[in-house]
Amino acid sequence: MTTAERIKIIEASCKQVGRGVFFSTLIIVASFLPVFLLEGQEGKLFGPLAWTKTFILAIDAVLAVTLAPVLISFFLKGKLRSDERNPLTRGLEKVYRPILNWCVTWRKTTLIINIVALLISIPLLLSLGSEFMPPLDEGTILFMPVTQPDVSNAEAKQLLQVQDKIIKSVPEVANVLGKAGRANTATDNSPISMTETIILLKPKDEWRKGLKKEDIINELNAKLQIPGVVNGWTQPIINRINMLSTGIRTDVGLKIYGQNLDTINALANQMKQALTGINGVKDLYVDPITGGKYLDIQVNKDAIGRYGLSVDDVNEVVESALGGINLTTTIEGRQRFSVNARLAQDYRSNLDAIKRTLVQTSNNGPIPLSSVADIKISDGPAMIQSENALLRGTVLFNVRDRDLGNTVKEAQEKLNSMVKTLPKGYYIEWSGQYENLIRAEHTLKLILPIVLIIIFACLYFAFHSIREAFFSLISIPFALIGGAYMVYFFGVHLSVAVAVGFIALFGIAVETGIVMVIYLNDAMQQLVALKGNSKDTITREDLRIYVMNGAVKRLRPKLMTVCVALFGLVPVLWATGTGSDVMLPIVLPMIGGVLTSSTHILLVTPLIFLMVKEYELKKYGKLEVLEVKE
Repeated sequence: MTTAERIKIIEASCKQVGRGVFFSTLIIVASFLPVFLLEGQEGKLFGPLAWTKTFILAIDAVLAVTLAPVLISFFLKGKLRSDERNPLTRGLEKVYRPILNWCVTWRKTTLIINIVALLISIPLLLSLGSEFMPPLDEGTILFMPVTQPDVSNAEAKQLLQVQDKIIKSVPEVANVLGKAGRANTATDNSPISMTETIILLKPKDEWRKGLKKEDIINELNAKLQIPGVVNGWTQPIINRINMLSTGIRTDVGLKIYGQNLDTINALANQMKQALTGINGVKDLYVDPITGGKYLDIQVNKDAIGRYGLSVDDVNEVVESALGGINLTTTIEGRQRFSVNARLAQDYRSNLDAIKRTLVQTSNNGPIPLSSVADIKISDGPAMIQSENALLRGTVLFNVRDRDLGNTVKEAQEKLNSMVKTLPKGYYIEWSGQYENLIRAEHTLKLILPIVLIIIFACLYFAFHSIREAFFSLISIPFALIGGAYMVYFFGVHLSVAVAVGFIALFGIAVETGIVMVIYLNDAMQQLVALKGNSKDTITREDLRIYVMNGAVKRLRPKLMTVCVALFGLVPVLWATGTGSDVMLPIVLPMIGGVLTSSTHILLVTPLIFLMVKEYELKKYGKLEVLEVKE
């Protein structure tokens, strides 16, 4: 073979597959459009993946039609062997051809099996639970119990020590660090009634046999049932993300808006009772609104009139004795400190001592404060929370042992009748991870139909035929079969990560379908070139033989496309360590979908192609042959 002949063959081959390879790459890029439109946490997590893959594939699309043919002309030299002489190709064909022959012979059975498998996958997908993001195991536990708002500092300290001691008694716990109240920062507004305890666990190989992290949490929760304390379990990182993004420190929060704190508190407690007992709802409690204790000092104007005092005189005593009065400012270098004076702790720590605080009069000498003021302890709001210019109360709970979507859906059904009877000016809003889930679902549902239209348009420009574009696009629903089965049998809930996995699957499935359609049309060109394009010269058996030859042709590169994807993804199934639980939901639909889509493309696509060509030959008397263009 001369150099000119070799270059001519390479040029013809590149023209044959170049258009398909170029547009299949564009289709994979188009399938990632929904990922670019994701917002919030999901956008930040999967955005780098989408950008990286887009840039790589964009460059790959250019190189596939420019650099690749040049490299082939340089390296494809010497004595060339045909596919028939390759032992691997012969072995694959010996397995593939009889199976394809059976499918072509038993057409109805083959189509029914595929349709039934597709129909079964639909209820499987619908039966799956839903969640925003797969839970990332951070390796640590954050224990966030809440006690009564009027707890004292001493009681909170003692409670914290008791809890830490109980937690440390569990063998899997390595270290415990807890704090009550706020840290020394303006960004932490935690009351003294809220405790945060970080629990560091030992390496998993030191745990008791068969124990999981959920089992440790359940054991700790059972041991920490202290009266007056509501337990809460989460993880440090996700807790901070939840609080910053939604203002909710649990997985789900039911926000109640209104104008009166007492009414909001009453509604919150009623809703808590309604949610009690729902499967999956854990750590349920009402964020305390009332229950705070206040020292209420009301000046008796009749009494101060008899003693010749004014309201300011009494208030000045209260301020200086209890609150502290600013005497002067001390300067130490560049720092300035105010010097305050007030009564010692023993004289302002109980109600009787405060009542005996002396007030100086001009005519009667010192008198007790109780003579000119009514002093008592009053109940009031522990913390006033507002949002959107309205007062807000919150019912908080975590979700464990069940998916987020179905748990909140059942909770909403329980509260439907109560929501309809809320007082005028009061309304509720679901927040937390559920808020993010709804936002992500809305974005994906909006953009997915547009992506399918873009993919179909790319296929049309690749083949200049609606029918051929349909042949390649039909592989997408059959790719969903394997993805649905894999996700179902691994017990993974539908989430943004699973959606990203299915999105990536679309491009891979269409890419393999394009290659198959190209070679099937190449077989039709060979048939027409040999026997002419007429039903008088082409028989059904001719169509069958050439369609099978087109399907078998280049079987090795078709399978290589599938194997490359599988070899890169399958190891994730056995991956361990931090982050593996987020990677698994992405690769499961891709692995299962690649298997079923490739099976469909190798067995069903040639069958449908053959049936269409038989119909064309019978109705029109000739075949519609796709011409390979540059």
